[in-house]
Amino acid sequence: MIAALLAGQPLAALAQATAPTAAPTGPYYDRAFMLAADQKCRLFQPMVARALTSATLQARGAAVRHGATADDLAATAGRASAKANATACDNSDLVRVRGRVATAFAGWAQTPRMTFPGTKADWAADRYGLVQAGWRLKQSVTTGQAPVTFGLVGDAGQGETLAAVVSFVGHSRPYAARIVLRDAERSTRPWLPGGRAGDLPPEALRRLVFSAGSAQAAPGLLEPTREDGQAWRFPDTAADLIAALDPREVFAIEFLFRDDSIARATFEAGDFAAGRAFVDMGSL
Repeated sequence: MIAALLAGQPLAALAQATAPTAAPTGPYYDRAFMLAADQKCRLFQPMVARALTSATLQARGAAVRHGATADDLAATAGRASAKANATACDNSDLVRVRGRVATAFAGWAQTPRMTFPGTKADWAADRYGLVQAGWRLKQSVTTGQAPVTFGLVGDAGQGETLAAVVSFVGHSRPYAARIVLRDAERSTRPWLPGGRAGDLPPEALRRLVFSAGSAQAAPGLLEPTREDGQAWRFPDTAADLIAALDPREVFAIEFLFRDDSIARATFEAGDFAAGRAFVDMGSL
């Protein structure tokens, strides 16, 4: 990790004047500084830069879960960016640390699978090559007796698609599906009732994103105990909305039935953004 790489090294002194003293944002500052320096000076190969992006987002999520506020994060990112802008690309300390960071994240870029832990639920990421449709990033829950998996689906030669796969018991099937989450335009603050995650915001503060269609789920997308299910596709813009949520917030997939009933599956936003960046490094 970058924090360890910087410990006791010349760059620590370079950042000391502006690095935040609060422990939760320390690793985030380290990564954000190196990421900003790379954007300015093109320090790393693209694959390493993508790995560093994922690690920066992961550190940001960890800082939030340890009590950092949105203002703390904004201030930390601002300090990191300002220090990077004030540091010459040929600064000897930066050049030394560049080598250590490149070595560390070159190895990380070759990691095929990672789990991004959350407060209660994890995102599982997989970069292995695919010969048929499979999950690149997923989180699994249930609604009633039906397993629901949501995340990014990959296919051989294709990009990733945001989707939910559900296997309902019996003959009834939903006619529509939608994502329900906080509307950032109506409420800029995370929805954490009572200081705890777990509840959706009230209807007045929600945003709905309807599925773009459904199809029979490919075998590689089903839970091991199921033989069939439906795959509901969502627009790419919904992934950006989920990535922008506070890691402690939840969102839901609601399945709508013709008898006016609704089946809801609730997911934790967690490190979806970091997992997506990890997947964006490409297949191995």
